[in-house]
Amino acid sequence: MAEEQKLKTEGAFVASLKRNNKQIKDDRATAIADMAQMRYRRQVEDMEMEIKCMRRDRDNMLDLSPDNTQSLMVAKNFNDAEFVKRDLELGIKIRNAEIALEIADTQYKHLFKGSK
Repeated sequence: MAEEQKLKTEGAFVASLKRNNKQIKDDRATAIADMAQMRYRRQVEDMEMEIKCMRRDRDNMLDLSPDNTQSLMVAKNFNDAEFVKRDLELGIKIRNAEIALEIADTQYKHLFKGSK
């Protein structure tokens, strides 16, 4: 009777040991796909945030207004060469990041059928 009781109270451990090959493969595939999808989605979201921050930085470069009513941006304090250099660098970084994001987003949708 004790032997019958043991078989009736099989837990998750025994059930796991008795799984067949297909069940094991399915579980492993699901676990791998879930982690890959989450990591891929996170990468795409991080790229989107990076682009947004770079655009904001570029927009902030145009804010030449004084810090307070007592200070003024004097023309001699403005470094036009540095402004142009920084603006172009940011523009190129933004464009490259947009291309990388487009590739990553397209591949994510291809691999995971667009499920975000």
